[in-house]
Amino acid sequence: GDEVIHCPFCHGYEVRDRRIVAIVTHPMGLHALAMFRQLTDRLTVVIHQPIPGDADATVDRLRSSGVTVLDGPVARLVDGDHGRLAAVELADGTYVDADAAVVGPAFRPRADAVEVLGVRLVQHPSGLGSVVEADATGATSVPGVFAAGNVTDPSQQVLPAAAAGSWAGGMIANQLAQEDLDGARRSALADDWDHRYGGDRIWSGNPNGALVREAADLTPGTALDVGAGEGGDAVWLAEQGWTVTAADVSARGLDHIAAAAADRGLAVTGRLADANDPDPFGGATFDLVTAHYASIPRTPDDRAIANLLGAVAPGGTLLVVGHDPIPMRAA
Repeated sequence: GDEVIHCPFCHGYEVRDRRIVAIVTHPMGLHALAMFRQLTDRLTVVIHQPIPGDADATVDRLRSSGVTVLDGPVARLVDGDHGRLAAVELADGTYVDADAAVVGPAFRPRADAVEVLGVRLVQHPSGLGSVVEADATGATSVPGVFAAGNVTDPSQQVLPAAAAGSWAGGMIANQLAQEDLDGARRSALADDWDHRYGGDRIWSGNPNGALVREAADLTPGTALDVGAGEGGDAVWLAEQGWTVTAADVSARGLDHIAAAAADRGLAVTGRLADANDPDPFGGATFDLVTAHYASIPRTPDDRAIANLLGAVAPGGTLLVVGHDPIPMRAA
C-alpha cells in the first residue's frame, strides 16, 4: 500500500515530512537512506540483522547527521486506528512510532520455466535477492538459453532491461548465424567414411529389405539414393530399371558403387554430395528419393530434411529408413 514502501523515487513524495522507519536487512537497504533523510527530519533506522561489508561507516554517518539508528530485530508492524500503520515493534518490546515503513524486499525471478532446463539461480552480490546466472552476452550455463533484464540484475528498470534484452537478442542472432555457418561446412564425416571405404567392401552389397518391399511395386523412373555407401540399394534399383543417382559424402564409397555397377553392366551416376550442403543435388528432382540408415548430422535448421523433401518430384516417393531410437534410449 502507501505505508510500507521501498523506493524514495517511487514513494518518497507521498511520505515526505512524516515519521519514517527504515528496516535494514541487507547492504542495499542502507543505499537509499540518505535520500529518505532529505524527505523528512523524522527518520529512524532499524538494523534488523548484522549487515556484512562496510556498513558501519554508513551507519556512523547517519548517526552523525542526527538520524536515530537502533540495533535489533523487528518483531512486527503495529496497526493503529482505522488500520493505519502506527508503529514498528522490535523484538525487545521497543515501539518506534511510524507513519511509513521502508523495507528492502528480496527479489526472486519467476524462473520456473527455465529452472527445469538446468538454469541456475544465484544470489546477487547486493543482497537484493536471487537472479538468473548469465554472462555478459546474456548466455546462461544451458546452451541456447539466454537471460536479460532484471532477472539477471534486480536493479534494472524498464529502459536498462530493454537495452539488455536488445543486446542479448543480438547475441542470440549471432550464435544462430555461427551455427548456420558451421552447418554449411563440408561434413567432417567425409574423411571418416573415406577411411572406412578405403579397403575392401564392408557391406554385403545386398539391398535393404525395406527398399525391396516398398519399391517393388513402384513404376521405375528416376531415383536418388542418399547416403548410398557402397551401392547395395543403388545397384538393385538400377537392376529394376530405375535411372539412379547415388549420392554420398565419400568419394571412395562412390568408387565402390561405380565398380559394382560396372561388374553388372549397369549405369549408376555417382554424386559426391553432403545432404547438409546448400544445394547438394543440383536442384534436380526424382521420382524416388531413398535414404537407408544414412549418417547425416542434424543441423539447427534441419537442412538435410529440407533437401530430401525438395528433391522429391511432384507425385514422387520419399522413403527414409533408420534405427528405432526407443530401444537405444531405454538401454
